[in-house]
Amino acid sequence: MGGVEDDEPASKRLKLASGRLTGLSNGSSLTEPIVGSRDLMARPPQSEGDKEVLGSKGVIKRVEFVRIIAKALHSLGYKKSCAHLEEESGIPLHSSAVDLFMQQVLNGNWDESVVTLHNIGLKDENIVKSASFLILEQKFFELLDGDNIVDALKTLRTEIAPLCVNNGRICELSSCIVSSTHCASVGSSNQDNGRIKPRSKLLEELQKLLPPTVIIPENRLEHLVEQALTLQRDACFFHNSLDKEMSLYSDHQCGRDQIPSRILQILEAHSDEVWFLQFSHNGKYLASSSNDRSAIIWEIDVNGGVSLKHRLSGHQKPVSSVSWSPDDHQLLTCGMEEVVRRWDVSSGECLQVYEKVGLGLVSCGWFPDGKWIFSGINDKSICMWELDGKEVECWKGQKTLKISDLEITSDGKQIISMCRPTAILLLDREAKAERVIEEDQTITSFSLSRDNRFLLVNLLNQEIHLWSIDGNIRLVAKYKGHRRTRFVIRSCFGGLEQAFIACGSEDSQVYIWHRGSGDLVEALPGHSGAVNCVSWNPANPYMLASASDDRTIRIWGLNSLHVKHKSAHCNGTHYCNGGT
Repeated sequence: MGGVEDDEPASKRLKLASGRLTGLSNGSSLTEPIVGSRDLMARPPQSEGDKEVLGSKGVIKRVEFVRIIAKALHSLGYKKSCAHLEEESGIPLHSSAVDLFMQQVLNGNWDESVVTLHNIGLKDENIVKSASFLILEQKFFELLDGDNIVDALKTLRTEIAPLCVNNGRICELSSCIVSSTHCASVGSSNQDNGRIKPRSKLLEELQKLLPPTVIIPENRLEHLVEQALTLQRDACFFHNSLDKEMSLYSDHQCGRDQIPSRILQILEAHSDEVWFLQFSHNGKYLASSSNDRSAIIWEIDVNGGVSLKHRLSGHQKPVSSVSWSPDDHQLLTCGMEEVVRRWDVSSGECLQVYEKVGLGLVSCGWFPDGKWIFSGINDKSICMWELDGKEVECWKGQKTLKISDLEITSDGKQIISMCRPTAILLLDREAKAERVIEEDQTITSFSLSRDNRFLLVNLLNQEIHLWSIDGNIRLVAKYKGHRRTRFVIRSCFGGLEQAFIACGSEDSQVYIWHRGSGDLVEALPGHSGAVNCVSWNPANPYMLASASDDRTIRIWGLNSLHVKHKSAHCNGTHYCNGGT
């Protein structure tokens, strides 16, 4: 194995620089403002119990709790149950005034509903005006729809305009008086293909506008439960299971057995050090590249078994990296300062060779639509080609290095590459603008998160830095524990929702950290040489692959997983029944 200090041909170890709403129980008319308890409900005298809070922490108010349950029952269609709860508890879901208001809106009693609105105890005059505007706007459109233009105009001039709310919207409503065609296109929030919105929709909008103490928001209980489950999941150190597996019956907690930590297969088809590997986007294939000047496409069956599909030969130098096309039908392989080859995954045929006379290509990547490819050049430029080999564009200057990863964001706007030993360039193709991530240490490799919001950067000082590149660039987290003294070691995002960070190490182990906390989760022994690269299957959070100087690729899975295979040895593959 060569090192930074060794005098040997260019390799992966290239020297690194040092350094509610119907069936309402209340059908009475309102004769005077009513705020609070309803008239028809035989509410018991207030007792100490009404003031109690619930729960061991004393933070849940009984009245709020009962009202939210009643709201959930009503929303689920259990209206009798809701009414029984209100009667038995003496706690109404809504006040009489609110119930009357909602029924008036549904019945189209616009003037009465506006009057009632002022009597439900709203303290914020702006909310009263905004809600009145929505009600009177609906009145306006229904009058127009009934060809009652005179009354519609009167409503606009004498009721809506004096509210002095949303003058721009008032101008749009005025145009509806002049042109019925224009009216059909005014405000999607009020019109849908020229039709007036249902009154139930108006009521939904009013519910969102009014304070939750007056009208409890729809799905409030569901929201609280989801929030609790999300917090439990995020606090779960080993969470790597589907959310549908979470239950309300008990607090959620995953065990260590959710992390791939058992060697399921050892792939032994390469004849020299394996430098790079990457799963396809659909998780059905794995591609690896080696110092033996070849790349291999591996196929993953329905049971998770991995077998050799194609050996890709033709490079004259070690193959430093690979890159899957967006549809996973093609693969790029990059020789070390040599050429980039494009292969058909189905047949294994080489479709195109990309090269620059007198220069070497050092990295490769795909444009998101799969119509162009990118490559870093050893003259520090980055070029873009059409699939047939025609050069489209070239960004010259200090854009890349001889050892540099290359990433393109999924919108195709940003090209990411190392522009200096301690800096990463984010080149905006459209805006022709550049942003730079500056590190204090030499950068050895980096990888981009699936959502294009984070960059994982490996450094010479045995640290991995997580950078947010969404908006202002900022350092988010650091991960430590692996060994890297001489070689290029690569890390990756992985697991469910990419909640973990995995990395190779020169001590022959695979390291896994919890992305959020930065805590080390596992250090996996098994290889007998430096682990150069790791890749986590994007379609299977329980499958991890590692590539090593020991010339093998190891497939990691769950300890509880029992995979059955046809034979013990096939196509350079060794199946394991246990650990190493």
